[in-house]
Amino acid sequence: MRPSPGFVSSSRTDAIAHQVRQARSAVYWSENTPAPTSRPSLIGDHTADLVIIGGGFTGLWAALQAIEEHPGRTIHVIEAETVGHGASSRNGGFCEASLTHGLLNGLSHWPDENAILDRMGQDNLEALLRDLDRHRIDAAVEVTGTMSVATKPWQVDDLAEYAGTVREHGHHINLLNATETRRELNSPTYLAGAVEPGGAAMVDPSKLVVGLAQTVQNLGVVISERSRVTTVEDAGTVLTVRASGGSVAAPRVLVATNAWAEPEPKIRRYVIPIYDHVLMTQPLSAAQMAAIGWQARRGVSDWANQFHYYRLTEDDRILWGGFDANYYRGNGMGPQYEQRIDSHITIAGHFFDTFPQLEGLGFSHRWAGPIGTTSKFTAAFGHAHRRRLVWVAGYTGLGVGASRWGARVGLDLVDGKSTERTELKMVRRKPLRFPPEPIRNPLIQFTRRQIAQADANHGAPGPWLRLLEAFGVGFDS
Repeated sequence: MRPSPGFVSSSRTDAIAHQVRQARSAVYWSENTPAPTSRPSLIGDHTADLVIIGGGFTGLWAALQAIEEHPGRTIHVIEAETVGHGASSRNGGFCEASLTHGLLNGLSHWPDENAILDRMGQDNLEALLRDLDRHRIDAAVEVTGTMSVATKPWQVDDLAEYAGTVREHGHHINLLNATETRRELNSPTYLAGAVEPGGAAMVDPSKLVVGLAQTVQNLGVVISERSRVTTVEDAGTVLTVRASGGSVAAPRVLVATNAWAEPEPKIRRYVIPIYDHVLMTQPLSAAQMAAIGWQARRGVSDWANQFHYYRLTEDDRILWGGFDANYYRGNGMGPQYEQRIDSHITIAGHFFDTFPQLEGLGFSHRWAGPIGTTSKFTAAFGHAHRRRLVWVAGYTGLGVGASRWGARVGLDLVDGKSTERTELKMVRRKPLRFPPEPIRNPLIQFTRRQIAQADANHGAPGPWLRLLEAFGVGFDS
């Protein structure tokens, strides 16, 4: 078990491992959301104006925008499991404005379009929050902003440089010294911080996805669950989407399966599944909350390539995730990858290194989920069947907010519209392909080791990471 760069290796491994094993192997968000009425599977043959494959954030945002834009449109959402089963209910609930995985990544890949993408991202977040209010979707929204923290001296300088870049592009950011950072959130590991008060809200992702599903059903959208799509057949004037129990024929199909990359095999060239690991603590007592502060309740991440992200829930639990992201040979996905106990023990040790005043606090839940990522860390778009099938995938962990925008772009594309969104290079040009297996796995594992080495070397990337940068390939955990 490799110790975290920048964190003190703990001698309490056995005790921490015991605490982790006591946690439920389940997703806290899903268990904390009242189970909706079970929806029927797809049975028999049907027709629609639009079929959406995938009942997560992208699929449901697409359904909502499509039905509101054309109230008479017949829309059928087909989900392989239950709505929100995948990443949409397993994430940290950071609903951010960025469409580009942060300002620096946007400037790196689309410097001439970054201002447009930035504006679109801000508009999208505001519209998303208005949608939730208008449809009375209770997603436990807290508009908190975010804070980045430096835990090593080299990160202090990097964070200051970042703050300058943020200001140059017209955004508000407060650079904090160690004392000021610890007033925001008290950890002895903090050397500096940067607060961005706008551009982010914390949400309960399961409540959000369940609320979206119920809203679109109320508006007339049909949702079929437990119906895995096997093929999409081109019948000339329509595409026939087939599942084991039935089919839906429609002139247009939007694929919104993200990391699962089904049923369009081309998606896997550009989007790979990376498993992210998450812990949820027991609720903090009033004394424990006083010991850490966190009155502003901002979402937090540390300033490293292998980073942690963390936040408070409605009932003052701490969600703690990130750092140890894993790819499995052959694009491995499934329940067998959701409980990697060594990864959970590793990040639990980092949790108590960050907050030693919470020593002994238990964990209630532990889980993992696949992040669909591209080589540029942003959504990719593609098409098939003479552009009557469009797919969008690859938000790389920032899909809570960006999925609404991705859905809007996907609808523009499948409807054949030319808009400001569809003309963006980010939409028109796909990211660099990932190499196929058997090359893919060893290259990803080698890159993971190089990322850890860069953090241990004051953040300086080695030759391999510099080569990836030259080809426009991003890297972090």
